[in-house]
Amino acid sequence: MDSSASQTPTVSQRDQWMVEHRVFQLYDFFGGLPRKAQSAMLELQRENHMEYLIKGLKRLEPSFSVLDANRPWLCYWILHSIALLGECVEPELEDNAVDFLSHCQDPNGGYGGGPGQMPHLATTYAAVNALITVGGERSLSSINREKLYMFLRRMKDPSGPFRMHDAGEIDVRACYTAISVASVLNILDDELVQNVGDYIVRCQTYEGGIAGEPGAEAHGGYTFCGFATMILINEANRLDLAGLLDWVAFRQGKECGFQGRTNKLIDSCYSFWQGGVFALLQRFYSTLDEQLALPHSGEGDCTNDSRKTGLNASCPVNLNSIGYNFIKQPAETEPLFHSLALQQYILLCAQDIEGGMRDKPGKGRDYYHTCYSLSGLSGCQYSSAEDEDSSPLPSAVMGPYSNLLEPIHPLFNVVLEKYYEAHEFFAMS
Repeated sequence: MDSSASQTPTVSQRDQWMVEHRVFQLYDFFGGLPRKAQSAMLELQRENHMEYLIKGLKRLEPSFSVLDANRPWLCYWILHSIALLGECVEPELEDNAVDFLSHCQDPNGGYGGGPGQMPHLATTYAAVNALITVGGERSLSSINREKLYMFLRRMKDPSGPFRMHDAGEIDVRACYTAISVASVLNILDDELVQNVGDYIVRCQTYEGGIAGEPGAEAHGGYTFCGFATMILINEANRLDLAGLLDWVAFRQGKECGFQGRTNKLIDSCYSFWQGGVFALLQRFYSTLDEQLALPHSGEGDCTNDSRKTGLNASCPVNLNSIGYNFIKQPAETEPLFHSLALQQYILLCAQDIEGGMRDKPGKGRDYYHTCYSLSGLSGCQYSSAEDEDSSPLPSAVMGPYSNLLEPIHPLFNVVLEKYYEAHEFFAMS
């Protein structure tokens, strides 16, 4: 065999080198600037981001027609990004958003990707989060919880997990979107939870991350969805948390951002999907220590009576209080990833100075990456805070302190203030 052929770089290697080259060029340029210019380069371009977001909320270009089945997602991405910036939307635009999402609500429960489209768990999650982000009685009361609960019951497969839509695929996304919506709307019960944990445990791979379905490859988005779901159903200690921590820690690359899978390129959206896993793990560090102290004697050793030894260590468990109790529990350790490095990647490499965020240098901005880059940036900034009521120290915020965003609830990815309002509203309903 010709030895030169074996040294020919693969497409993946060439792509990786190209990304590294572009990122390190930016970092080298930044490092050569005087302090004042560096500070300006690290500034979050709030006004430009707001202009970009409001424009998208009012009117989208014809090219967005390819996202016709994702219109509640566009509402959520834009509204959540605005809320993260601590800004408000004028009442007319809020009313328009509520009216539009009401037209996406199916008469038999759930939300479709647009008016008249079939209800789907992903767009149901997006619509509910968007309505929570708008807030207020009109927005929150527009959700038909009784019909939505029946939709969730129809999507539940007899084996335990959920389908994304009628006759649709079963995967970890479906489990998370169903359980997340049920939890935040105060309609989560044992029938919805039954055997969901068994399915997600089977999706955790030998690498430590969680795949979309049993036998597939571990992936950042599915890992967040799977772990968050296990927390919300009080079964997180059934997972191999040490393996999970190892896997997600190694997804932060030398470019400072996160990749979604092993040997893949970094992408700013994983600032939340992977970075968010660390925000959850920080509150489970004692459980992780307990697992490490146990002798390994085969799969399933830590699964018995898992519902009795979960987050609240009590039985029976009020499933609908788990999300609220979780955020009230202080972090048990310092950040488990390089928070400032990730903030550097978001601000220098993902930020478009004209507004919006992009995947990586050389890519265009979009609302998806704006939402999850800002969500990840918020998670970084508050990763060292003592509790949910504490503001981060200036040393935890890369760039000027004016970069500080609103805190999010790490299980639902809605601004914390909006979560509290929704929690109180639905608890009283």
